Amino acid sequence: MELQNVLEMNHIAKEFGNRTALKDISINIKRGEILGFLGPSGAGKTTTIKILTGQLKQTSGTAILLGKDTREINESIYEQIGIVTDNSGLYEKLSVYDNLHYFAKLLNVETKRIDQVLQRVGLLEDKKKPTGKLSKGMKQRLVLARAILHQPKMLFLDEPTSGLDPSTASEIHELLLELRDQGTAIFLTTHNMEEATKLCDNVALLFQGEIVESGKPKEVCLKYNTSKAYKVLLNDGTQVELQNTKEDMQKLTDWLSADEVMTLHSTEPTLETVFLTVTGRELQ
Repeated sequence: MELQNVLEMNHIAKEFGNRTALKDISINIKRGEILGFLGPSGAGKTTTIKILTGQLKQTSGTAILLGKDTREINESIYEQIGIVTDNSGLYEKLSVYDNLHYFAKLLNVETKRIDQVLQRVGLLEDKKKPTGKLSKGMKQRLVLARAILHQPKMLFLDEPTSGLDPSTASEIHELLLELRDQGTAIFLTTHNMEEATKLCDNVALLFQGEIVESGKPKEVCLKYNTSKAYKVLLNDGTQVELQNTKEDMQKLTDWLSADEVMTLHSTEPTLETVFLTVTGRELQ
């Protein structure tokens, strides 16, 4: 019987001395779902990943990964999960191919899989190049290739596109959505709310170690859509903001009837503005 939840966190807390890093965190992730764990630097995102992957033990609460308590998992779990973090080191003197070949042997992966993965992340033509000669974006794609080499059931991504150019970030986004559609569960940490809106099925906004809001990105934004205003650009270049009143709606109807509207946008808040509303703090 397949697990309903690939990952379960129940009332997780983590303390470092007198400092509380995480407080009462409870979330679930199902197969084929991307969860965005969102918050500024220092909010507790990386600490959470370390707990979930067995690198840290929580102070209280339980975390179940692929049916196993994370406090008791052993090295065999790494044959079923992939991890991309800032310290996901590569062997700089080895070629691109040899980096993956080394891990293929560790994870019992057939070597034919290496070229398939390199092709998918756009590095096949660079397979013989020393890893130390790669650009930052190429290295990040190689780290991701290594993380998905063994077709993990669960993928942990800690700021996977941080510092990358928009084109490379877009390529990684495309790959993540493809992996999701193939059934991979993905735990994504980021402070990029635009990225989260594009990729995530569900989000949890983290602030000072606590989840302050959660749900589907669109539903979270609509929950805080109190003004219900509309931005209108008319054909003559005039920009108008209309409120949800009878008078303004009549204006809009008249403009639409006369084909005078060039663009029309609702003004519901973004995840960034929701975060500001809930916490009183800028995300950055």
